[in-house]
Amino acid sequence: MAEKPVEQYYTRPPKLGKWEGFRTFMWNSETSQFFGRTGASWAKILLFYVLFYVSLLGFFFAMLAIFYQTIDLHTPKWQLENSLIGSNPGLGFRPMPPESNVESTLIWYRSSDSENYKYWVEELDKFLEVYRKPNTLTSGGENRQICDYTSDHKGEKVCDVMLSLFGNCTKENKYSYHRASPCIFLKINKIFNWIPDYYNDTESLPENMPKDLKTFIGTRSQNEMNTVWVSCEGENPADVENIGPIQYYPTHGFPGFYFPYKNLDGYLSPIVAVWFKRPTTGVLINIECKAWARNIHHDRQERRGSVHFELMVD
Repeated sequence: MAEKPVEQYYTRPPKLGKWEGFRTFMWNSETSQFFGRTGASWAKILLFYVLFYVSLLGFFFAMLAIFYQTIDLHTPKWQLENSLIGSNPGLGFRPMPPESNVESTLIWYRSSDSENYKYWVEELDKFLEVYRKPNTLTSGGENRQICDYTSDHKGEKVCDVMLSLFGNCTKENKYSYHRASPCIFLKINKIFNWIPDYYNDTESLPENMPKDLKTFIGTRSQNEMNTVWVSCEGENPADVENIGPIQYYPTHGFPGFYFPYKNLDGYLSPIVAVWFKRPTTGVLINIECKAWARNIHHDRQERRGSVHFELMVD
């Protein structure tokens, strides 16, 4: 007669306290497990993750290397009409209002209070710092040369911006803010390889170009005609009445020898200082400045080819 098998019953493991349970989890001498795994198990999972992340990192760098083979760090792949920014440059102005009022375009100060207009002067100092540094101290400064309308700079040199030509709009003169006749600086947006189609003859000037600009163009030599002209006007009849006389430094626009922008080392965007000689004080003046070339189209709603700001001097 076969022996009756011995029945075995499940024995509930002894109840351990919190500290004893944690010590057993850290190291179980009966199963040789450390934190719930044996040494072989930990080695396998560690090897898996090492191989996984090494493969992932290798794949990333391989894709990055392939990506860099398709681009040029100095020349954009998509240019002018084929790019997102297009071929119609806009204008920017400085100084800008404080970041706390980022959506504002109002320049408002009291000319009799040095602490009040101090912000605007310091903002212009910061903006012009890169233009003010000596060439030898500025990155790419040795790549700059002094240009004029007869210069031949088709090589790897770029044209310098000479702040000494900015008349009353200088740091030493506090940009005339203390005289209630502030200077506003305009810059044209950089578009790679964009070449202006100049208004370089008085016969083809557009009808809506300001008369004073047309008169100025008529006095220029043929070489000086190669300029992206700039004009600033009051937007409304009341603004035209209150804006007062205006003078531009160093000239009435952006000289053509700064174009095209090729992303060369040391390049500085050309700037124009607009000196508002005697704006009516205590009045908000809406001002629109435009850049003029045949291939610059103006759209007041989208601010294409122009910039708007308000000026109020107390």
